[in-house]
Amino acid sequence: MIFTIAIDGPAAAGKGTLAKALAAHYNMPHLDTGSLYRAVAVKVLAGVAPADAARALTPADLAAPNLRSPEVGAEASRVAAIPEVRAALLAFQQRFALQEGGAVLDGRDVGTVIAPDAPVKLFVTASDISRAERRLSEFKRAGVDTDFETVLRDMQDRDARDAARDAAPMLAADDAITIDTSELTAEEVLAVAIDLIDEIRG
Repeated sequence: MIFTIAIDGPAAAGKGTLAKALAAHYNMPHLDTGSLYRAVAVKVLAGVAPADAARALTPADLAAPNLRSPEVGAEASRVAAIPEVRAALLAFQQRFALQEGGAVLDGRDVGTVIAPDAPVKLFVTASDISRAERRLSEFKRAGVDTDFETVLRDMQDRDARDAARDAAPMLAADDAITIDTSELTAEEVLAVAIDLIDEIRG
């Protein structure tokens, strides 16, 4: 049976944490679609043309040590706005979404572009302050030297780029269910999502 769970939302809202937890709960494979664009960004920062980087992407590229750095995150937002890059990665993502047994995907255009027919579409969001605090904690754990104001500004800039781009802008699908995680723990978000999904699955 093909049962795709599509999770979209802005950075640090908790969609990746939720997607991983749901994949474990339902024993489904998980794809963080943003990691594909980050991997392309790593290559672009090394001097490779964006479209060429996307077409040559391999699974090993997803293990780049600087994949989660602020610089790569900012560049990922820029390369994600390039239609040729998105086209090169779309087929891979769609095959993943439609595999037998189901799959969980998270990103910014899963429910609108990659898997518009997914039976479950969630849009996970949170306040700018909550998201910036979470991302700053992640950076500190990773040893990245930054501050709250910088993280907040970079995040808001990225949100604006992702929402305004012509190619697959970040937005909630018309039939997506929005979950605001600002005041919820990861465990509470998971419980809410499981209740919604189980109701849809019947």
